[in-house]
Amino acid sequence: MTASRAELTLTEVEAIAREAHAAQRDKAGRPYGEHLAAVAEGVRARGGSDAQIAAAWLHDAVEDDALSEGWLAGAALPQPVKDMVLAVTKRDGEDLPSYARRILATPGALLIKEADLAHNADPARLAALDPATRTRLTEKYALVRGLLGLTAPQSPAGRRD
Repeated sequence: MTASRAELTLTEVEAIAREAHAAQRDKAGRPYGEHLAAVAEGVRARGGSDAQIAAAWLHDAVEDDALSEGWLAGAALPQPVKDMVLAVTKRDGEDLPSYARRILATPGALLIKEADLAHNADPARLAALDPATRTRLTEKYALVRGLLGLTAPQSPAGRRD
């Protein structure tokens, strides 16, 4: 029988995510850790659980090759955290409807994606992009929101604006 190790704390998950993405910048040139923090805070502000907040910190780690699926599989994290991270990980060549179905089928994942989309679509962040990129991403985020049934933008407090 193997001894089980203690699960990572939220503080440890945050530190791992920040370190894994330390050299990365977002599309506007900002440190990627700012996006991770905003998504984690968005999940917290929307009433998310500690598991959802942990998944928010790690939501782009596999997709961006900051951490491997093997690392995630072996990490001292509850299985629902791992499931949510993999649910919001878009795979190369995957169409958006398939991606949305996986998110909707995974308990807890929708809140993470909602917070991610809210930060990605923040007008201040989009304003830093060139017009063509801004238009392309705005349309993509709106399409994903529609596929997920998130048709009206939501404020961080969870109110429909």
